[in-house]
Amino acid sequence: MTSHRPAAVIVMAAGQGTRMKSATPKVLHEIGGRSLVGHAVVTARALSPAHLVVVVGTGRELVEQHLAELDPDVRTAVQEQQLGTGDAVRAGLTAVPDDFDGSVIVTSGDVPLLQSETLAELVAEHDKHGNAITVLTARVPDPTGYGRILPGPDGTVAGIVEHKDATAEQRQIDEINAGIYVFDAATLRAGLARITTDNAQGELYLTDVLAIAKGDGKRVGAFVTEDAMQTEGVNDRVQLATLRAELNRRTLAALMRSGVTVVDPNTTWVDQTVELAPDVTLLPNTQLHGATKVATGATIGPDTTLTDLEVGEGATIIRCHGQGAVVGAGASVGPFAYLRPGTTLGAKGKIGTFVETKNAAIADGAKVPHLTYAGDATIGAGANIGAGTIFANYDGVNKFHSTVGRYAFVGSNSVLVAPADIADGAYIAAGSAVDQPVGPGEIAVARGRQRNIKGWVARKRAGTKTAKAAEAALAAQAEGGTAAVEGTPEQADPAPLSDTGEKA
Repeated sequence: MTSHRPAAVIVMAAGQGTRMKSATPKVLHEIGGRSLVGHAVVTARALSPAHLVVVVGTGRELVEQHLAELDPDVRTAVQEQQLGTGDAVRAGLTAVPDDFDGSVIVTSGDVPLLQSETLAELVAEHDKHGNAITVLTARVPDPTGYGRILPGPDGTVAGIVEHKDATAEQRQIDEINAGIYVFDAATLRAGLARITTDNAQGELYLTDVLAIAKGDGKRVGAFVTEDAMQTEGVNDRVQLATLRAELNRRTLAALMRSGVTVVDPNTTWVDQTVELAPDVTLLPNTQLHGATKVATGATIGPDTTLTDLEVGEGATIIRCHGQGAVVGAGASVGPFAYLRPGTTLGAKGKIGTFVETKNAAIADGAKVPHLTYAGDATIGAGANIGAGTIFANYDGVNKFHSTVGRYAFVGSNSVLVAPADIADGAYIAAGSAVDQPVGPGEIAVARGRQRNIKGWVARKRAGTKTAKAAEAALAAQAEGGTAAVEGTPEQADPAPLSDTGEKA
């Protein structure tokens, strides 16, 4: 990204975040698939710093655990009491070797839109002018609450004044401090040793280091970003939602410019960690999270949420939820399917309507079209699983695996009692409960033999509409099936019966 290699990056992430009103530390709240501090770490890591330090405080055990999972090479430093930004950076320096003399970049753990390119430009500006300190700034329509940049000669910075300490005239300045800096290490150390709490907040301001450096005759410069949103921080859940929406808008815009079709950006959410190839189509109400990867030509949605899924070329996923699964090229899923972790669907395979799968390997061309639970199963290429089939994988204590061979056919409403073993080319008759192996080319019939009891309705349901219909049908049969059915007491020409036996 840049030939410059900064000596250290310090990320301030120790604040209490009381306005979030949350048991979760503020910097662990997520937008775009990453925690707030996660965004800061990823952005900083792109600069390849020799040292990357996160200053932790409130909820530090949770934050440290999260950082260890995110980036094991990150070092942490503890700010025991929140005494201001100067105190936070002083704590951060304790995790950096005492003898380094390079540049120190200071960023914040709650500014998730900041881009690594912007940090690289800030560092380049610092090096270009030989500054002792360079501050990232932005111009905003309403600077209320922000520190103001006091301009000096030749584009330098005379100082920074916090809003509460600013005069009425200074509050008219629209160039604000983004709270992101590059320091010469020696300048930073010397300044931190001399700052005091003589201000409205009674805190150690990092900005006072700039005034000290300026008083020592050192050059303090500014780099103005044209994208003020990159400097926006999160203090409450309203701001969290605002930045989440803005980050998603930017993510979708970048995807569309790379060749992805997003039919309705207003209802489509894609994490920054997701990878989409050109010519992917996202239909409305689609959410893609985590490590999801979608290959070219695939169509996702509408009304679909996928987390950590891998989707092959030309696949189609409609109205589904899925996590930790793989969908092969040209395969189709849904609508209303639920892919649980461990599901793999081969090329041109099908998982259809109201199907749930878990730890199920479904080979190329195999079909599980509808109303099925397939858990802990291997289904061979070209096999067909009939509607209503249940892979009974759990006995109340342990789970067992079942296998259905290549081009096998499982009839509708069957139960395969694990560990079931259905060989290649075998058939299972509809309605069977199979608990024994079925060999190649065999058909298994595992159900009670049908027995028809004549006259049962007349004896047990006398006087019902069903009985009257049966009586009329028997009369018609007795007449050879050609005579018209006599009318019932209710009407001469009875209405047809529905599947439930009621009149349609």
